Formats: sequence, C-alpha cells, structure tokens
Amino acid sequence: MDTPDHILVVDDDRQLLDLVARYLADSGLRVSPARDAVQARAVMASARIDLVVLDLMLPGEDGLSLCRWLRSRADVHVPILMLTARAEETDRVVGLEMGADDYLAKPFATRELLARIRAVLRRTRMLPPNLQPVHQARALRFGDWTLDTTARHLLDAQGTLVSLTGGEFRLLRVLLDHPQRVLHRDQLLNLTQGRDTEAFDRSIDLLISRLRQRLRDDPREPRYIKTVRNEGYVLCAEVVAA
Repeated sequence: MDTPDHILVVDDDRQLLDLVARYLADSGLRVSPARDAVQARAVMASARIDLVVLDLMLPGEDGLSLCRWLRSRADVHVPILMLTARAEETDRVVGLEMGADDYLAKPFATRELLARIRAVLRRTRMLPPNLQPVHQARALRFGDWTLDTTARHLLDAQGTLVSLTGGEFRLLRVLLDHPQRVLHRDQLLNLTQGRDTEAFDRSIDLLISRLRQRLRDDPREPRYIKTVRNEGYVLCAEVVAA
C-alpha cells in the first residue's frame, strides 16, 4: 500500500487550519498542522514532508522568511504552495520569486487547494529520476564564475557582484545542478517555474538569453550555455563546490 503524501500546513488561523487539515486528511493525505514558523521548523526537523502549504502572513517570522529558509536548505527541496490574503499582485510575485511553486489567494475553496496540491506534486514528480542535483553546496564555481546559492548572487573572477533576478537565479541553479546534461524546455520550465510547458512558450529562451548576457557568454561561440538544436540547453562547464 502506498504511503500517503505528507503535507505541512502553516497558518495562524486555527479555524482555517483545522478545516484544511480535516479536508486533506479525508482526501487521503497525511497532514501536520503548524501555527507559526517555530512549529513548522520543528515538523520539518522531525518528519519527511512532501509539500508545504504556507500562509504569507504569520505571527513573528512571516511566510516569506520561512520560504526563504526552506529554499536555502541544501539537503531538501520541498514544493511550496503559498497562501495569501493580500490582493496586491506584488505580494504574489515576491512569493514566487522567493521560490514558491504556486500560490492561492484567500478565501479559497478546499477543493481547489487539493487540486493545486496534487498538481504541484505531479509536476514535481514528472521529472526523470536521474535529474538529481550533482552538487549541494553554498557556493558553486564554474569557469570564471561563482554562484552563492544562499545569498543568491553571482561573482566574477575579480569578485565583482552581479545581481540576478529570481528567475535568472533559479535557471542558473538548475543548470549548475545538472551540468553536461541536455535539459528540455519543459524540464526547465518545471524545475524553475513549477509549471508545465505550453505551446509556443518561449519564456525559457528569453531567460537563457538574459542569463548569457549576465555571464558575458557569446551565443555564437558559447563557453557556458550551449543550445542543442530541437532539444534544449546544456551547461558545458565543469561545476565544483567552492
């Protein structure tokens, strides 16, 4: 018999937390509730979690800070579904930039929450099993560059800091995690944005172009990121933990 997926739900609204926990449990999931970041960290330290449902607004340490902590951990990459009561688009964008895989605005239907949880888990697991990170370190060095995976910035050979957007950082991290492997566009979309590819979706191509500019990589004679015709992209540089 398959082990049920273990979902950590973090929300300070006790009534909502109880409602969601009961509904997800009745739907065949294992649920651990937490009302703040302290309880959430304790659950993460004691159990394997398959997905985190994380409220943006928490007492004390907020959801964005907890999301950042989860993404800084080299030993685990757990999918995150962010909950927000805020209407501003900026808050949702910040959550996604921090590394959340999806978001859902309050109020929401529990049926939609369950559907989104299953969709995120399905997307996460559709990747081939051999696409596991080669390196898990705070700093990764390749060619003349070093990526600080915690501070999320890039350093050139002279130590000059090059700022990266959230999307550029996630794409570079994925490429560094899988050097010398051809990654298809749908795989890159899934690994960087947590969504399936769509017809004529060229967002990855645009992001690759921007990342090449950051790396001062000539697309006609690339040193770092090569295009594999009709397949995808490959990071051709050797990557070492710094």
